[in-house]
Amino acid sequence: MTKKNKQVFVFMGVSGCGKSAVAKQVAYDFDAAFLDGDFLHSKANIIKMRNGIPLNDDDRMPWLHLISNAAFAMSNVNNISIIICSSLKKRYRDIIRGENENVHFIYLKGSFDVIAERLAKREGHYQKANMLQSQFDTLEEPTPDEKEVYTINIEQPLAGVINDTENVIRSICHCF
Repeated sequence: MTKKNKQVFVFMGVSGCGKSAVAKQVAYDFDAAFLDGDFLHSKANIIKMRNGIPLNDDDRMPWLHLISNAAFAMSNVNNISIIICSSLKKRYRDIIRGENENVHFIYLKGSFDVIAERLAKREGHYQKANMLQSQFDTLEEPTPDEKEVYTINIEQPLAGVINDTENVIRSICHCF
């Protein structure tokens, strides 16, 4: 693949939609570079979330710019790169796009009830189930005019979500 053909896929959606589970498997299946955007949060952001305090735009801006920079760096050396980032608002997605080429968003979409049920079963993550409403309130679902966003229905078994996601990536990369 040439530089122009190298692709970055940002797995987006509210907490509990399956970003980590899907992205890790897809990265493994495609031997893709992988970055969990949560690793780029500041200590202050992590402490806020751990304490059940939702982040605001001021908290998120430096983090989003770091993700944009990571997308640029990854796209220079990897054929396929996968980044996990909630990307809840259009302007967040625009910051990540920045001047980057070949950035695509995979929107893992599910209902509040389905995601709340999944979060209730989850252990070991600093995003608390009671913060889900805040995430849905913040979420600006991608509209049809927003380019390079692909919606995956998560209200199916995990294997189906992974398969649908991999089919989208295959259709863009034309390399599998």
